[in-house]
Amino acid sequence: MPRYHYTAIAAGGKKARGTITAESAYAARKQLRVRSVHPTSLTEVGSAAQGKAALLSILSKRSKTQIVDFTKQMAMLLNSGIKLTESLSVLSLQCTDVRLKNAITDIHERVVTGESFTDGLKDYGDFFDVVYVSMIRVGEVTGSLGQSFATIANFMEKRRRVESKVITAMIYPVILVLFCLVAILILTTKVIPKIGEQIVRTGAQLPWITRQLMNVGHIMTSGWLLVVIAGVVGFAWAVKRFLSTQRGAYLRDRFLLSLPLFGPLIRQRVVARFASTLSTLLSSGLPMAESLRVVAEVTGNSLMRKAVRQARERILAGADIATPLRDSGVIDPATAHMVGVGEKSGELETMLKSISENLEASTDAVIDRLSAALEPLIIIVMATIVGIIAYATILPILKISAVEF
Repeated sequence: MPRYHYTAIAAGGKKARGTITAESAYAARKQLRVRSVHPTSLTEVGSAAQGKAALLSILSKRSKTQIVDFTKQMAMLLNSGIKLTESLSVLSLQCTDVRLKNAITDIHERVVTGESFTDGLKDYGDFFDVVYVSMIRVGEVTGSLGQSFATIANFMEKRRRVESKVITAMIYPVILVLFCLVAILILTTKVIPKIGEQIVRTGAQLPWITRQLMNVGHIMTSGWLLVVIAGVVGFAWAVKRFLSTQRGAYLRDRFLLSLPLFGPLIRQRVVARFASTLSTLLSSGLPMAESLRVVAEVTGNSLMRKAVRQARERILAGADIATPLRDSGVIDPATAHMVGVGEKSGELETMLKSISENLEASTDAVIDRLSAALEPLIIIVMATIVGIIAYATILPILKISAVEF
């Protein structure tokens, strides 16, 4: 049975820490509340915790659709006049995802006992990110939870459409590449070695290109393949560790933005996400400084994160936000100027929404063009590789035939 390390607030407001054994995080929280201990954080401990955390991360991605559905249904129920506790109770019964169901049930019980709904969401960061929690906090304070849920649902649907469009555009090229790689693997490990052995037995000399492909096939079928795989995995692990550091993330994002073909597309995606998220947070009633803090956490680009944090510092100092955005190197001067105009005219939300829509439309057009150009390019490259392998296979046979003739 899993063990959990908890940090909690006990009777009298004192902080408490310890470990508890329970079947799930939900059961652990329930046990602690029975003891009049209110947990603020709960972390599984043990040798299997990291592997399970990775699995739960994958499962949480699969639950995105159910989270969108949950948000839509909450908006509908609350806007229909149904109480928050009753809405949570109804949705916990019909949820099919076990982890999300447990989370909703736990949040429902905590709200019933008088805890903040926002605090309940905050403890389930796998499902509800910082943008989600921040907007719900505003709705809870202002008494407009239904509207907040509706705004979040529209925001999540919009983001999901963009992600789906990118994934759909990559399905055909990925399938094509995998099919060609399988064909190349079979030719280099099965076909060419057998043909080469037959020709060597006749005393004929193999062409250079055939010998090289036979060497490749030998490496792929021998212990050297494990060495190559281990080297690639080790290198990938080292790169991942470096990119997880602050300097590594900065160099990665700077490199991606400088790419000749994909750099402008990535730049547009980053700016569109910034504008869309900030517009949504401001329209929900979140103050500018708090909105910028949230946007900095979810921007996904270290250069943009730095610019947003600088903009927040300028806002707190009473200055504008357009200048640090313009100096970031991510937002182009025209877009930064539009942000400045919107800020001065008091129509920043509308201006950000317009910027986001224009950039997303431009991004969609670029993705469509790249997808249309990428498919024939991949076909040409793969056909060339397969053709070379076929040539290396047929060439020795033709030479022997010519000699015998």
